[in-house]
Amino acid sequence: MFIDRAQITIKAGDGGNGITSFIHYKGKVSGGPDGGDGGKGGNIIFVADKHLSNLSDYYYKTKYVAENGQPGEPKDCFGRSGKDLVLRVPLGTVIRDKETGNIIADMFTDGQSKVVLEGGDGGKGNAKFANSRRHTPHFSQTGEKTETKKVVLELKTIADVGLVGFPNVGKSTILSKITRARPKIANYHFTTLSPNLGVCDYYDNQFVVADIPGLIEGASDGAGLGIEFLRHIERTRMLVHVIDVSGVEGRDPYDDYLKINAELKNYSPKLAKLKQIIVANKTDIYGAEEKYKEFKKQIGRKHKIVEVSAITGKGLDDLKKAVFTVLEKLPPVKPLEFEEYNYVKPDRLSYEIFKEGETFVIVGTLVDVLKRNVVLDDMNSLAYMHKVLRDRGIIKQLREMGATDKSTVIIGDEEFEFVD
Repeated sequence: MFIDRAQITIKAGDGGNGITSFIHYKGKVSGGPDGGDGGKGGNIIFVADKHLSNLSDYYYKTKYVAENGQPGEPKDCFGRSGKDLVLRVPLGTVIRDKETGNIIADMFTDGQSKVVLEGGDGGKGNAKFANSRRHTPHFSQTGEKTETKKVVLELKTIADVGLVGFPNVGKSTILSKITRARPKIANYHFTTLSPNLGVCDYYDNQFVVADIPGLIEGASDGAGLGIEFLRHIERTRMLVHVIDVSGVEGRDPYDDYLKINAELKNYSPKLAKLKQIIVANKTDIYGAEEKYKEFKKQIGRKHKIVEVSAITGKGLDDLKKAVFTVLEKLPPVKPLEFEEYNYVKPDRLSYEIFKEGETFVIVGTLVDVLKRNVVLDDMNSLAYMHKVLRDRGIIKQLREMGATDKSTVIIGDEEFEFVD
């Protein structure tokens, strides 16, 4: 199954908890603190892999979680960091944030990597909280928790040349004749159900050709298969527009030409402006010669026309030469130009205070840090929390907002009495 779009849920690993531990000497129950820090959680990393062709791996499995960091250990030993989770995607995969639609990365070159989510930091062990005034801290810090994110993976094929045209005009046959690609070929519409890539050798040069599934009228509005694959020609440097000039299917060649270009323009005006070579195919069929002459007269000098027969091989060398001549004058394929969107860890010291009668609710990332650092049944830990609230100006702000001895202050899930 060819999958070129997938939505997945990702989560970096949580940080491991620091631990509360004390050195034990023979004959002495409790020595100094020796609780080690927790390990860092694993990252979510995307890597571009040229050996992959589509996103089918992400169709069946949609949730990916990196390994959590391990808790700290006694004797000041750090916990083991969680393993990074590496997700491999085909070249040309665009990673977007589901909520905003912003582009996180364009996986354009083989081996390119992008850390999309960073693992949580490990919590500090109680050894880190010892100082000249606090010799035996009976508290430690929990590991940082990470958030779950949803991303959309969208494959935009990277190719120099895009073959476009109505179904059954001979695009797949042409691809098989000018490259080593072996697409499925049959004499009915929509034989090609996914883009096929092939490398065309032209003397000492090469270029990549993509056979895009047949478009039909209304494709840019969602009809047929075309809208599903128009994104695959967004990166191409030029188009080769294949026309069946024999008219064996009852269609007019020039009418086909106009309809396909209209669909390209409706989907993206940029696509319609790409350099285009027209391939007049099936010229070996009886009666095609007269129709070809009429078609050529209608096109005029808008585009270069190459007369071919994909079945017999007539004109294919001329086609390769014509394509290479155009490509020589065009800039190389480039990644998308976009403002990179990154998931960043929130400011750990931000907060807001909301007043509800005599109750004051403190929310924000500072609260999350306090929840990690404070052990409520330890006086030293509570003193640390009070110091943070005082140093950050929160106590002063509560007074200015009208807090009195009758007020209740809610921090996280805990309620405290305000003492002035």
